[in-house]
Amino acid sequence: MGEWTAEDTDDGAFEKFLLGLPEYEQAVLVAAVEHVLERLGIDICQSEWGKALGDGLYEFRVRRSLQAILSEAKMPLPSKVGGTDRPVLLRVFCTFHGQRAVLLLGGYDKGKDGSTRRQQGEIKRARKRLKTWRANRKKR
Repeated sequence: MGEWTAEDTDDGAFEKFLLGLPEYEQAVLVAAVEHVLERLGIDICQSEWGKALGDGLYEFRVRRSLQAILSEAKMPLPSKVGGTDRPVLLRVFCTFHGQRAVLLLGGYDKGKDGSTRRQQGEIKRARKRLKTWRANRKKR
């Protein structure tokens, strides 16, 4: 486990996105969250893995293969997932809060649909989820 803890929004947007991906893409994304995002946290923005989108919204850019992610983390490759050297192109929107927590706000498969229109729509939805999450936190 990393130094940061990743958590989903109350509406489960990230989990819905994750479970809608094919098995290999799920394995890559889980590995990237566990071995990159939870390890680096907000420092992803000082690497190829992240980009600040403004107002506390960040984009976690996953564009490597499962083999590359696990090899870099010095972890063994799973035997049940085939094609472990195929890179993917996934985007996850997140924010950082509290004592080293990452809130996952959703994502999309940019390799499947990388259009500018799709990207802008996904960013807009992530901003809305972030605004809702902030409003709900204030109520508590």
